[in-house]
Amino acid sequence: MTGQPIVIKNGRLIDPAQKIDQQADLLIQDGLVAGLDLAGNLGIEGRLVIEADGLWILPGLIDIHVHLREPGHEYKEDLASGLAAAAAGGFSSVLAMPNTSPPIDRAELVTSLLSKAKGLKGARLYQSAAMTRGLKGEELTEYNDLKLAGAVAVTDDGKWVTDSAVMRRVLGYASVCELLPISHAQEGCLSKDGQIHEGRVSTKLGLRGFPAEAESIAVYRDLALARLTGSRLHVCHVSSALSLELIRQFKSMGVRVTCETAPHYLFLTDEDLLGYDTDKKMNPPLRAASDQKALRAAIIDGTIDLIATDHAPHSILEKECEFMEASFGVIGLETALSLTHELVEDLKLGPKKLVELLSLNPAKILGIPGGSLNIGAPADLTIFDPLLTSPYDVQSSKSKSRNSPFKGRTLKGKVIKTIVGGEIVFEG
Repeated sequence: MTGQPIVIKNGRLIDPAQKIDQQADLLIQDGLVAGLDLAGNLGIEGRLVIEADGLWILPGLIDIHVHLREPGHEYKEDLASGLAAAAAGGFSSVLAMPNTSPPIDRAELVTSLLSKAKGLKGARLYQSAAMTRGLKGEELTEYNDLKLAGAVAVTDDGKWVTDSAVMRRVLGYASVCELLPISHAQEGCLSKDGQIHEGRVSTKLGLRGFPAEAESIAVYRDLALARLTGSRLHVCHVSSALSLELIRQFKSMGVRVTCETAPHYLFLTDEDLLGYDTDKKMNPPLRAASDQKALRAAIIDGTIDLIATDHAPHSILEKECEFMEASFGVIGLETALSLTHELVEDLKLGPKKLVELLSLNPAKILGIPGGSLNIGAPADLTIFDPLLTSPYDVQSSKSKSRNSPFKGRTLKGKVIKTIVGGEIVFEG
């Protein structure tokens, strides 16, 4: 993108890739980062000036796990609303999941979505494709064709590939085609008909639960296959302590595994479901307090590589109903940065860790531009006020859906601007 050059003055630039955390000026020109002055002496003549005193300047956030519902369920979300919601949350890039209707299992579908997104204002769209045809876990999709069409990852998100021989082939072919294989690790027999985490709360509420072992059994199988094949593996939305311990073990063996968790698992537990709030119903479910403690510890020790939202919009048709009939999933694009900021402060990790979790590591794992504001990089950045405190008004969300588990919660920190390719795509 081209346009008037922009100078961001006197902001706190936080860029762990360059080992920078200090006040600086930043110049954006022709859609790229064109200048960086740690002395704060960049000229302003003929340039749009953004005064950022007291604000954080971050590499644009990258969310590698979102559901944009297009094609097939545009009444919940579409590309335009989803990419706008992402920008409002400070995300400059998102990876959309392929479990749409129809699923994204053909190259022409990838091409169509990416082409449409280019004309929309908001975050950049990256697209994942289905691991198997129709998400049925049986026959692999055409990985090379999907890669050439622009896909950067393969996943049957929402379903686990139960056939180990098929998953072995998935990992092998994904490696050859340089596509990131993302596993929704959940063993179906243990989780079948489950509504929430199995434990004291499920018993008290009279709801069928599914145990954390449904996740950890599937995680172990996928880790073992990654070790066997020597391939990369990314495990999405990790929610349990045992899964983390397995991932930690296999990482120590040299297995090329990465993983993510979501903000809701770090701030909520199954105890928060005692009011039968369907906006807190998700898959995997909110776990016990001991699991949350383990997740927070895994942020500290680096077992968890990144935080992704698993943004899953649903309309009131799917949420304002009996708990057992309600759909799984919550929105999260517009609350993730403030929540992670709060978490980083709580765990005393420092703001560089926030950038690693939400920008640098996602870019590295997905193999896409971003994660740093070095000279010549795409001018994708987030301007964030770490002190501005306000309650989250879900009714003002850019998303079409309102199913947030954090509605009404007071959030510390607010996105002021999101810039993508040198263009301001959101102003708070």
